[in-house]
Amino acid sequence: MRDAGILIPILLGLGAFAMVFGLRYLRNKEHLAMIEKGMDPKLNAARPAPYKNLKWGLLLVGAGIGLFTGYILHEHVLVVRNENPAIYFSLLAIGGGIGLITSYRIEKKEVLDRDPA
Repeated sequence: MRDAGILIPILLGLGAFAMVFGLRYLRNKEHLAMIEKGMDPKLNAARPAPYKNLKWGLLLVGAGIGLFTGYILHEHVLVVRNENPAIYFSLLAIGGGIGLITSYRIEKKEVLDRDPA
């Protein structure tokens, strides 16, 4: 039992192999089911994501604004001797959330303007 540490890399390797094998097996099974129903599996694989870059951009801009606001609050407004990392994490999440909400509203507006039904 002294050399039980050698089991960790072996089990990690086996676990990684089992995960990759399982994912490939399930994807193959899904593609076969799609072929049986008359669908093309290649059409399902590449779904368009037209607003993906907008969403990431606004998320990162919001997170950056949140971090900058946290820095300004920490250095100039809340002059405290000790560090308070909760300000940075909370404003990071708030800024990222505002960026995602803005992205949602832009996407919703574009979809409504494009589809006059």
